[in-house]
Amino acid sequence: MPVGAVVLDASGRIIGRGCNTRETHGDPLAHAEILAMREAAQSRARHADNGDSAAHTGLEAAPARAWNLADCTLVVTLEPCPMCAGACIQTHIGTIVFGAWDAKLGACGSVWDIPRDPHIGHAPEVHGGILERECQTLLTDFFAARR
Repeated sequence: MPVGAVVLDASGRIIGRGCNTRETHGDPLAHAEILAMREAAQSRARHADNGDSAAHTGLEAAPARAWNLADCTLVVTLEPCPMCAGACIQTHIGTIVFGAWDAKLGACGSVWDIPRDPHIGHAPEVHGGILERECQTLLTDFFAARR
């Protein structure tokens, strides 16, 4: 599935990348968002181990807090599903930006709205429908080619 994601740090630098590899790797958790956030946290941990405090804006270069992505933005082609929206909450991602809405499993405003649930302690900013037509075309063309 042509879903890609990047995590940007506060300076706009890409610190994590991911694409959906669920089918190719047989891993049901290998969604683009999960892989990008994992890589971002690992990148921060590596930089902290090297004493690079610049990689940890507001985190005091603590490897134990490298998972905290509060000053980061997740950018993804498709609206995150419930699992990925939950991972955004767990990593304290600051902002979620996505292209196409997901009318079947979307969890950032279409079917569910996990980031804005008042019962959850962390509420990232959410901006959906960015370059929506282009992202939707990628998905539509991909599935048309498979039929």
